[in-house]
Amino acid sequence: MSLVARLAPHLPFVRRYARALTGDQVTGDNYVRAALEAVAVGEIELSQTATPRVALYKAFHAIWASTGAQLEDTGPDPNDASRRLLRIAPRSRQAFLLTALEGFTGPETADILETDLSGINGLIAQAQAEIDAELATDVLIIEDEAVISADIEALVSELGHRVMAVATTRDEAVSAVADRRPGLVLADIQLADGSSGIDAVKDILSVHEVPVIFITAFPERLLTGERPEPTFLITKPFLADNVKAAIGQALFFHPTRQSQPA
Repeated sequence: MSLVARLAPHLPFVRRYARALTGDQVTGDNYVRAALEAVAVGEIELSQTATPRVALYKAFHAIWASTGAQLEDTGPDPNDASRRLLRIAPRSRQAFLLTALEGFTGPETADILETDLSGINGLIAQAQAEIDAELATDVLIIEDEAVISADIEALVSELGHRVMAVATTRDEAVSAVADRRPGLVLADIQLADGSSGIDAVKDILSVHEVPVIFITAFPERLLTGERPEPTFLITKPFLADNVKAAIGQALFFHPTRQSQPA
């Protein structure tokens, strides 16, 4: 198989990553082009032990590192995700994007960035801490099981967010957002009075455009192809670290997130 055939399916993804990393599509594409040219003329050899996608990202990072590239904050909007990325330390930013945006595993990310797994975990934790500190917001929890809602409240508070309300029914959830906009909604599906967390979220999204994370024992009820098709879906019983990571990613990448009052 030719080099072009091996790498072509992965080019849209590395372009997406380069844009997120640099904050600009033209700049990102220039780095991707330079990496491909370096591979083509033999200046950089693709890894023979990695998958083609991992090998392509490794080649990109070899070019990125060789230029000593530094990102400058030139954007006017401090709430834009690309601007927020610029405030994360470079190595942490890369580890965060490779895992959260590109979906690489820890070992794959370690291979791309040429470090070990513990180093990657530390970089991601650092990025997560910076994101959580910057994006503190008001959180609505929709959950009817007291023990689970208490666990979620503790996680939310630990990350520096504020729990604005805990709703156990659809009506309570709608009432909670009547006069106050949440910055994030964490929702179960099956609620105390037989009402639906999905319907509650639909009601909320008709008024407020906010990120939503579903935490449920019934994920199959969500994967319908219709709104609100979840970007973030966590299955019960959940791991605390998974919830924390989803909260950071949901807030960071949501396109219409506005600053919340302190």
